[in-house]
Amino acid sequence: MQMTSVMGKSRIILTMSARFINEAISFLVFCFLDLVDFLLCFLFKSVDMLFDSEFRPCYCSSSAKEAITSGGKILVSEQGGESKIVSLSSTKLMLEDISDTLYSRPSLVSEVSRLTMNELKRLKLEDPILAQSKRGNSRCSSFTVNTTIVEMLQGKIGKHDVHNQIPRWSDCDCKECCSWIQPSSKTTLYVKSQFPTSVDLLGFGKSPKPSESLYTLREHLDMIEKSVLEAHKVESFHIVAHSLGSILALALAAKYPQYVKSITLLAPPYYPVPKGEAQATQYVMRQIAPRRVWPPMAFGASLVCWYEHITRMICFLICKNHRLWIFLTRLITRNRVRTFLLEGFFSHTHNAAWHTLHNIICGTAAKLGTYLETVNENRNCKVTIFHGKNDEVIPIECSYDVVKMIPSAELRVIDDKDHITIVVGRQKDFARELEEIWNSTNKS
Repeated sequence: MQMTSVMGKSRIILTMSARFINEAISFLVFCFLDLVDFLLCFLFKSVDMLFDSEFRPCYCSSSAKEAITSGGKILVSEQGGESKIVSLSSTKLMLEDISDTLYSRPSLVSEVSRLTMNELKRLKLEDPILAQSKRGNSRCSSFTVNTTIVEMLQGKIGKHDVHNQIPRWSDCDCKECCSWIQPSSKTTLYVKSQFPTSVDLLGFGKSPKPSESLYTLREHLDMIEKSVLEAHKVESFHIVAHSLGSILALALAAKYPQYVKSITLLAPPYYPVPKGEAQATQYVMRQIAPRRVWPPMAFGASLVCWYEHITRMICFLICKNHRLWIFLTRLITRNRVRTFLLEGFFSHTHNAAWHTLHNIICGTAAKLGTYLETVNENRNCKVTIFHGKNDEVIPIECSYDVVKMIPSAELRVIDDKDHITIVVGRQKDFARELEEIWNSTNKS
């Protein structure tokens, strides 16, 4: 009995020690990455100017306070920068569709900047233009935003001809990646019209990757409606979605409850936001990307969620050169490994990957619960969830939380499978499972 007690205490001490070491190393590593991303910002701005003759907007500048007046004008003042008044003139562009995690990701550099600004404010060095605007526009709504958002939205207004776009120097310019830009192409998603119909999402695979898009939930759904539902005159459908696609699936099912017959979700990234949590998007980002070096999946997720320019460098090395990586894979494996998964993963632009990640996974944090409630109320829709027991990307607790919202949903936990092998390697079994699900809904 005493030996068991000693072993239990030893285990607790080892666990606490490992956690402390992980947090200490993580702090040092991510402080270094904060600095690297800061330096890469200047590097990319310089190279953008050299090759594209213009600075590409990024989200590194400090958060700004904006007030929207009744005339549609926006006063923007970057911290430490010059105030300016801009205006938007489109009813289709909604600021609430854009996740604040794009421009608000606290880091060592941003914390130093914040402390500096607080000290300046204490010395009464606030921008007089912004102060005067706050007094003169007391009825205006006020919230945090970033000038990059405004610039990108301004760039979208009246810019609907995607055929005139030129790829960024850091994006792939091969025929497949740029085929949608050609005058003869259609600005719709790549749809494989075999049964079941499959779709490359906006910014994925062979689908368009417009550089002016912010890849919001609204834009993704609009393209699905235009390319599939309207184009094929779909009146009823089954939805199968994996990971990030599960969010789009639930949003689509909530919008068309009378059409959807079944929803099959694989590893849905649902993180319930606790009551009283003021920043739902920030909470979800920390769940997905906790800024830890261990486990490796957490480190990878943190790397791509927190660092805009490091992510762009990764896209430059991998996505721009995807033909080379696929060729090397085929050469090393002697064509014994199918490369469709790599081809799909590599066929991105940084703009598409970065905005989709933040605006879909983080940006829908406050909306996903509503979608689940709507689906739960639809008694004619069968919901089935698959989750790999060894999934380190999306924890299995996410699926259990979905079942709490939709008690009628069936959860199937697959042993010895992770985020990828939940499908890859068991395609025939999964196809058979889908047929059973669809047949059961047709009979009912």
